Parts: sequence; structure tokens; C-alpha cells
Amino acid sequence: MAVPVEAAYAYLSDPRNRPEWQSSLRSVTVPADEGPHLGQRWQETTTVGVRPRMEIVEMDPPHVWTEQGWWHGIEATLSLRFARTPRGCRVEISGDVAGRGPWAVPAAVAGRLAGIAVAADVRKAGRILQQQGT
Repeated sequence: MAVPVEAAYAYLSDPRNRPEWQSSLRSVTVPADEGPHLGQRWQETTTVGVRPRMEIVEMDPPHVWTEQGWWHGIEATLSLRFARTPRGCRVEISGDVAGRGPWAVPAAVAGRLAGIAVAADVRKAGRILQQQGT
């Protein structure tokens, strides 16, 4: 991203910004006036109607941010690691999706597709930040 690492971290770690850059989201419900913090919980509504519960489980500004999500028998983890570069920053993405019982197959499919979608979404966030002049 051609933006400072602090700007990228602040934007991507705030769940309230997610519907702007995450293509699969319709809305995010966060307690009023609550900025991002370790242990913060919120609920998302996806474009297909899935409503996972989410929580920030690791937060080390501006280096690492990790969330976990749960929906029925599916659990997912997403970690973003931020590094300075000469022209801004690099965001490394890692994650895992797992399912139990009848949710194992849908979780495996979602996990295979998630990497492509998350990478595209993070690139979109970078474009948004550049347009904002961050």
C-alpha cells in the first residue's frame, strides 16, 4: 500500500470501516463509540446473510492485528501483519477456516476461496486510503 503503515493499520483494524472495503459485508454492528481494542466484539452481516460474531484477539499497533469469528460450527481466524516499505507499507495476510461436523465441508470451501477474496479486499482498502490522501 502506498500509505504509511500507521494509516493502514488504523483503517484495517477498525471493524467500523469493514463494509467500505470488504466485498462480502453488508454491515457491521459495533457498540456505539467503541474504537478498536483487544477483546472488542462485534457482529457482521454478510451479503449472503451469514452473521458471524467477531472478536479482536491480538492487537500490536502498527504491527499485528488478528480477529476470530464464529458462526454455527465454523471458526475463522484472520491475521494482518504490517511492515514499512520505502513507498508505504506491506500487509501480509494469513488465516484459517475450520468447521465441525456438517460444517466441515462448507468451511473447507470457504477457506480455499478466502485468500483470494481477502487479498482483493485489502488491495481495495489501499486504494480507498490513497484516495482519501492518507
